[in-house]
Amino acid sequence: MTIDVRPASVFEDVRALVGPKSPDANVCWCLSHRIPSKLNNELRGPARGAYVAELCRKDPAPGVLAYDGGEPVGWAGVAPRADTSYARSRTIPHLDDLPVWSLWCIRVRPGHRKQGISHALIDGAAEFARSHGAPVLEAYPVDNGGAKVDATMAYVGFRENFERAGFVHASDTTSRVSGHPRVLMRKDLRTGS
Repeated sequence: MTIDVRPASVFEDVRALVGPKSPDANVCWCLSHRIPSKLNNELRGPARGAYVAELCRKDPAPGVLAYDGGEPVGWAGVAPRADTSYARSRTIPHLDDLPVWSLWCIRVRPGHRKQGISHALIDGAAEFARSHGAPVLEAYPVDNGGAKVDATMAYVGFRENFERAGFVHASDTTSRVSGHPRVLMRKDLRTGS
């Protein structure tokens, strides 16, 4: 299996990973951390998909997709932190004035998990951010110490996976997921590592 990570510019592929089975459903579409909460609450049903379709036509794309052959099997939401709710977060600290990017969501399709796709997504998101001039990429994974995390909340990722990808612990946070603390992890993209 060869995993190829590309910018998420094909809406149908993004929909396959983060869209609902029913177009009228009000699922996340990976918008809840990307857009202001008022807009997030106003966008209902098909309007959510239309918003994401528009994001897919922009540069930079709203994230990256992992492909196994031609099949989309993974998604990572990544964007400049200033364009996300993390810029205003009360639970995730703002460490400095660098124009860092945030990686906040990793999703691997059922049937494709435990095959290294999340690792490819983390690396691909870092390269995507670097190619758009990001000096640093931040992530806010759960520090679960190997304990089980509810599958619906695992989208934030796991500290150990980010450490494997060269991220370092930059700060603790007051955010928690499934009872586990989240940590702020950073990867310096200026060094080429």
